[in-house]
Amino acid sequence: MRKHLEVFPVTGLPEVGAGADLAALIGDAADLRDGDVVSVTSKIVSKAEGRLTTGTRDEAIDAELVRVVAQRGDTRIVQTRHGLVMAAAGTDTSNTRPGTVLLLPVDPDLSARELREALKTRYDVNVGVVVTDTLGRPWRNGQVDLAIGAAGVQVIEDLRGTTDSHGNVLAVTEPALADEIAAASELVKGKADGVPVAVLRGLADVVFAAGEHGPGARALVRDAELDLFSLGTREAARAAVLARKAPEGPREATAELWAALPLDGVQVELLDGSLRVSGEDAVAVGMTAERLAVLLHAEGYGVSVRRGLRSDATITFGSRSR
Repeated sequence: MRKHLEVFPVTGLPEVGAGADLAALIGDAADLRDGDVVSVTSKIVSKAEGRLTTGTRDEAIDAELVRVVAQRGDTRIVQTRHGLVMAAAGTDTSNTRPGTVLLLPVDPDLSARELREALKTRYDVNVGVVVTDTLGRPWRNGQVDLAIGAAGVQVIEDLRGTTDSHGNVLAVTEPALADEIAAASELVKGKADGVPVAVLRGLADVVFAAGEHGPGARALVRDAELDLFSLGTREAARAAVLARKAPEGPREATAELWAALPLDGVQVELLDGSLRVSGEDAVAVGMTAERLAVLLHAEGYGVSVRRGLRSDATITFGSRSR
């Protein structure tokens, strides 16, 4: 247990532009000591690295994403090529010239390593470095700063196999130290105060020896294959439905939801507050009705399905809840 932790804002830094020497700016403004952790917002790292592009934010998101996780209206939650899942691919249009968009660093872990090495070379001080960005979280309102890059600091503390104060064996406990550092540093940086750097003192036990950088923040990214919630509700339902194989092969999807999935020989008619599915093949009718019900439910509608005496089914849907 750590008995004492101090967090200091680094104030007085100038506006950062492309080519800026972050190590010199931070080292001259901060009282750095061996074992400190330097927390740096990704925005000034990106500015120093010239990660400013022209065009619209949507164009920037398209260029940065590798897959769309969820989309509601204009809001897109996407996975970036860093592996991060975040709104708008981490792009930023605040405090930049109109018509320009700030992107995340190309390799935040590399950025952290280079800054750490430069601070060691220039000031002969062994510190850890965490590059932070602001992310929302599933099931929680508000945002918090998390680590997207790290060097010279333990990013995860593996407590699996140890015991708690009652002797119980811990099976899954792995505190995300780098994220905890990022969140703590944001308490003194603040979103509107123009303080992009903080120094944390009292964490020497998680700072590696000089020249040893560790796995970086990449180790915090969960593989999509192991993520139980790798898609939004709507996207997961559509992926599940469209992946199913029909006896004769599914028809080409159209833009209208209720016309997207009828199988060959199945008709779908939109009525007042319901859909009527009919055809000669009772199995194909049932499959189409099931698929449409799943998709409508994922869109936020209350849904009920009633099978007819013949090869038909009626899907009734209520008002949309979201």
